[in-house]
Amino acid sequence: MELPFAESWKIKMVEPLRKSTREEREQWLKEAHYNLFNLKSDHVYIDCLTDSGTGAMSDRQWAAMMMGDESYAGSSSFFRLKDTITRLTGFEYVIPTHQGRGAENVLFSHLVKAGDIVPGNSHFDTTKGHIESRKAFAIDCTIDEAKDTQLEHPFKGNVDPAKLEKVLAENADKIPFVIVTVTNNTAGGQPVSMENLRAVKAIAEKYNKRVVFDSARFVENAYFIKTREAGYADKTIKEIVKEMYTYADAMTMSAKKDGLVNMGGFIATRHEDFYEGAKRFCIPFEGFLTYGGLNGRDMDALAVGLDENTELDNIETRIKQVHYLAAKLDEYGIPYQRPVGGHAIFVDADRVLTNVPKEEFPAQTLAIELYREAGIRGCEIGYILADRDPVTRENRFGGLDLLRLCIARRVYTNNHMDVIAAALKNVYDRRNEIKHGVKIVWETELMRHFTVKLAPVEE
Repeated sequence: MELPFAESWKIKMVEPLRKSTREEREQWLKEAHYNLFNLKSDHVYIDCLTDSGTGAMSDRQWAAMMMGDESYAGSSSFFRLKDTITRLTGFEYVIPTHQGRGAENVLFSHLVKAGDIVPGNSHFDTTKGHIESRKAFAIDCTIDEAKDTQLEHPFKGNVDPAKLEKVLAENADKIPFVIVTVTNNTAGGQPVSMENLRAVKAIAEKYNKRVVFDSARFVENAYFIKTREAGYADKTIKEIVKEMYTYADAMTMSAKKDGLVNMGGFIATRHEDFYEGAKRFCIPFEGFLTYGGLNGRDMDALAVGLDENTELDNIETRIKQVHYLAAKLDEYGIPYQRPVGGHAIFVDADRVLTNVPKEEFPAQTLAIELYREAGIRGCEIGYILADRDPVTRENRFGGLDLLRLCIARRVYTNNHMDVIAAALKNVYDRRNEIKHGVKIVWETELMRHFTVKLAPVEE
């Protein structure tokens, strides 16, 4: 008999979770203006808002924190982190930052100016925000297959080479670099194939452009290359990672995901001019070059986390828990972005809440209903997150409207996955009764989903 799959870790410490009543949750929703970011964490039973900084660190990481060198300049913790990054990616130049958006802010301050165009595959919220706040334009070149959530395609995160080439051919003088997000979060945690990375690099070089990887979940991307792409089954995760970065010139990293830490990020590159340019902005925005907004102990924990997570046992355990939840949703007939990605389930709200018009934000409505049902907090990745068009100021309704259920690394058990699935099934079973969603009563210009205030649309 084949043994069932089990986690590659055991639990050493726990923290309590508080269950709430439906009446309490109704009141908390009103107080939060129906924006789940505004909920207190004590009011959440199972938190699927994000997998960013919410994971559990290992015993080796906690031990490494005791070795943190808190020197302002020349910290040995920095050099341990730098050596790990260089060993994994081949990038010689490293600048630590407090998190991924700090890395974007530093690097984009050097590279992006008003009127520029940055093509890529479904830029995530902070990436798009850092581009558009500089009066530049983010152009999505993701393959069309990603738009059909029920289509089985192994690499829905891929850049469409024809779309990319067209943008480069028409706007080469305005393009500072090409960005590739691995994995593609906005498209549903979908991976990018090695073949596609190779093609993107070749097209970029044809126009003398460099390629930057948004690398928050690069280990998950490597796992999917290993399990889905011909020729990589016998490669180690570290070998695949090393090859991935031969097709990049630089990377920004939110280490709060695949770095397995609660705070941190970095920029890494093979090009000295990128490094020298970014240095000018690191010191005023983040901190000195050998700490960049991080404690020494944080850098040591990150070095260990990067090393641990690029081992198959660790990343496979993480992804198989997400796939366990997906199998439950398959059993209940709940539609999500297929095939299941690495860090989350992305429920297709347009296919669930068919009575809720897009102007009333179905994915946000579904997130509210799931919280109302069981105290489970998810995140809308859809029409609210898409912001308004910077020119017309119209809502952007052209993309997918998804409820993202992120699974924190090494935090929840499969029993929690069962609860999430059952609660979502209960909402799904009464989906035809949900005829109205929410309206925006206040919003900020960029990245509005974090702070937007909403109200129910009445009958």
